[in-house]
Amino acid sequence: MTSRRVFILGLGAVGLSACATGGVTSGAAAATDGLPADLLPQRNAGYDAWVSSFRARAGAGGISNATLNSAFRGTGYLPGVVKRDRNQVEFSRTLEDYLAIAASDERVSKGRAAFAGHRSTLAAVEARYGVPAEVVTAIWGLESFYGERRGDVPVISATSTLAFDGRRGAFFEKQLMAALKIIQNGDIPASRLTGSWAGAMGHTQFIPTSYEAFAVDFTGDGRRDIWSDDPADSLASTAAYLSRNGWTQGRKWGGEVGNGAPAGSVIQPQAGGPKFSVTSNFRVIKRYNNSDSYAIGVGHLSDRIAGAGPLRGSFPPDKNGLTKDDRQRLQQRLTAKGFDTGGADGVIGPKSEAAISAYQSSIGIPATGTPSQDLLRSLG
Repeated sequence: MTSRRVFILGLGAVGLSACATGGVTSGAAAATDGLPADLLPQRNAGYDAWVSSFRARAGAGGISNATLNSAFRGTGYLPGVVKRDRNQVEFSRTLEDYLAIAASDERVSKGRAAFAGHRSTLAAVEARYGVPAEVVTAIWGLESFYGERRGDVPVISATSTLAFDGRRGAFFEKQLMAALKIIQNGDIPASRLTGSWAGAMGHTQFIPTSYEAFAVDFTGDGRRDIWSDDPADSLASTAAYLSRNGWTQGRKWGGEVGNGAPAGSVIQPQAGGPKFSVTSNFRVIKRYNNSDSYAIGVGHLSDRIAGAGPLRGSFPPDKNGLTKDDRQRLQQRLTAKGFDTGGADGVIGPKSEAAISAYQSSIGIPATGTPSQDLLRSLG
């Protein structure tokens, strides 16, 4: 369901492994501690004029003046939100790279710990909605690293900035209206309504319209609180989302062909890589984020959380002729020489590219940032 997700991240939308100036109230200031300068409110006459005109539309849509005054107190134009929205690069990460992040050893171990630590809640959620606890836990892990990266950007500022900016104005005005209704309904005060730079919120990163449609009060305290340190409402809301989008109880999502996969449609997202047999529940996961890699990531991570081992199949060398083991050795050797790659997961991202460039410069060759077998050999 592409309208639920503003963009395909699903790996910590707010800094994952997922982000005040004068005029900000004490409550809003507390919520924005530690944000980059470009994600703090800045004066913008055009934005102010847009908000004035929007308030009339919001009032006609049933939002009270009291809610509007509370919601917009201390908010403002966030230039960093516009920059991040415009600078989203369309790229295609290989499934191998995606799974190296989505089902990393750290994410698996933290997932098993989160599963054990919230076992009773997850069991109750599964009993009510029929969605396996490990699948709910996996989505939690991909969306916010099990609650560690929920986002600190004020949702009213983020969605109003993007609605004003106009590139996807109609979509974000709907998100802004939904966010105002969340405040008006008393689920959370305006000062605590925070999320990612694009307005995705809580442990499992619901956008406001999806919150309106699917969030549930699982704890029975009268509020659908997906922002709380207690993840119960978020986990139940995710299960409710999948259930209402057609999850079939008792049916697996799928699995690797030749590794205990159920009968179903066979897909091979990466040429030369493992094949997967997928069921209708795989397509339900894609309603959460319309990406084969995301759905396989959720499914495989859920299997690992439940005790399964890694994939058995292998992936072919990348376009530079390097296998995952080669890339990990490259990262390890660069780091050992003082060129920090930020880890050795075998994924060549911006930090690894910067380390490669720095090393290349240090030995007097063009700084391309491109890994290769020759580069690996030069590192010893």
